[in-house]
Amino acid sequence: MQLHSIHTGNFKLDGGAMFGVVPKSIWNKLNPADENNLCTWALRCLLVIEGDRKILIDTGIGDKQDAKFLSHYHLHNTKPLAQALQEINLDISDITDVLLTHLHFDHVGGAIQKKEDQLILTFPNATYWVSEPQWDNASNPNKREKASFLKENIEPLLTSGKLKIISLPAYQSDKELQTIHFSKHISCIVVNGHTAGMLLPKIKYGTHEIVFMADLLPSVGHIPIPYIMGYDMQPIITLQEKEMFLQEALKNNYTLFFEHDAVNECCTVEQTEKGIRAATIFKLDSLL
Repeated sequence: MQLHSIHTGNFKLDGGAMFGVVPKSIWNKLNPADENNLCTWALRCLLVIEGDRKILIDTGIGDKQDAKFLSHYHLHNTKPLAQALQEINLDISDITDVLLTHLHFDHVGGAIQKKEDQLILTFPNATYWVSEPQWDNASNPNKREKASFLKENIEPLLTSGKLKIISLPAYQSDKELQTIHFSKHISCIVVNGHTAGMLLPKIKYGTHEIVFMADLLPSVGHIPIPYIMGYDMQPIITLQEKEMFLQEALKNNYTLFFEHDAVNECCTVEQTEKGIRAATIFKLDSLL
């Protein structure tokens, strides 16, 4: 098995939205805002090479949106996925699977590209995977979440013939997190607070268990329990999921891989007087 951190660039989002009810006087120390109250976040994907399968987890924003849309997010230091893959001697045609944690535009946008005014799959030979609750939600979104589900990302997946919907078993308990099997070395933790049916891939790599945090924990700064994004659809559910996940991460010594932390790529956690916090912070490469 091989793992590769795939960085496609940075973007900016409002700091208050990213930290919810936490005062700026506190979160600004964790991720300093610019003069417009915007903080910098990463667009980091993860490639898992497992036997003959080359599994890409999430795809960033992409570059097919118009200039007006992209101007809202101040993309910088960007790199096309094709270029990022070329740097590790892979082509977009080599990707066999795209595992989408959820369908918000900053996670699925790179899965679709525009070519001669046509929207096509970026990875022509890949199967695209998404959970059933998330697909249903993206196909018929509520008014609050609708702006995060762009038809340019959803409709091409639907008509591609390459989309696979992951059915989830009925939710059984609010005492533990639901986990489903994806491949030999990958399972997915299911969470619903940020958006319905979000998947957190957990990769077994030697003696390590690496969890791709998606938007349950966008950054190290979001580890404290009350630090919940204003973007979350059900913040109380997020709070419960964070508590359960962090206890599990502490018990099992998980490595947390951050999709959106512009500075910190991975960490483990430890128990402190203030609760569970980041312990060792490191690059994924140090485990490989």
